[in-house]
Amino acid sequence: MIKEVRITKVEELMPLLTEQEYRKDLGRNRSSFIYRGMSDASFKMQTSLFRNCKEKQKYLEPAILENFTKYALSEEPALENSVWKQMILGQHYGLPTRLLDWSHSALIGLHFAVTEPDIGDMEKHDCLVWRIDMAEMYRLLPEAYRDVVHSKRSTIFSVDMLDEMHCGLEKYDEDMGKDCMMIIEPPSLNTRIANQYSFFSIIPMKMEDVEAFLDERTDNTVKYIIDKSLRWRIRDMLDELNVSERIVYPGLGGLSKWIARHYYVK
Repeated sequence: MIKEVRITKVEELMPLLTEQEYRKDLGRNRSSFIYRGMSDASFKMQTSLFRNCKEKQKYLEPAILENFTKYALSEEPALENSVWKQMILGQHYGLPTRLLDWSHSALIGLHFAVTEPDIGDMEKHDCLVWRIDMAEMYRLLPEAYRDVVHSKRSTIFSVDMLDEMHCGLEKYDEDMGKDCMMIIEPPSLNTRIANQYSFFSIIPMKMEDVEAFLDERTDNTVKYIIDKSLRWRIRDMLDELNVSERIVYPGLGGLSKWIARHYYVK
């Protein structure tokens, strides 16, 4: 089930930031949690493909990926042989895909939660950070998929593993059904993926409500709702910790967004 935690003081962020459990076998603190920040607590967890194509997403997805690849090959020749690489690279450039963005960093999750397209909306609504457990998602996978990951001495899927399994969109949807979804660690196709400590969940077509799936099938999912009165305070704190658009979106675009927000007059 989904546990809901409301944050009304900055000090209440500490459990979110310090969730790494002590691993006796390693003598280190490690976490299998990943985070997704959303700027409005009322937003539903939906893929950009669903928002863009609605009930026709299954039929339009192949055409979207095919056309993206056709025009992107000159810059990324490796896209031709992997539908998953097409999807991952497209996601980072605004292509509608079935992927949901996550980060292994709670700070990156907070960044997206307290960053608004219109800065004037910062104090108009609460925001949120989702937390899910990659280890829990792994245990829900079909046995054949768990065996592949186990053979690599890992608990996280990669694009190469999917390609080695000859797993395309139809096979993935058939195998996952509506009761599990894969978490994948993307290849560092660009610095944005690396800087965001990115992971993706690949949403099967039969999973019509991601939040209902998390509520029914998981025990470690948490929804941190952050009061709107804290958003500017957290935003300024993250800047001091060097977590900003300048880092999250390397290049002149991210630099310009960071400077514009830094000099925004309330």
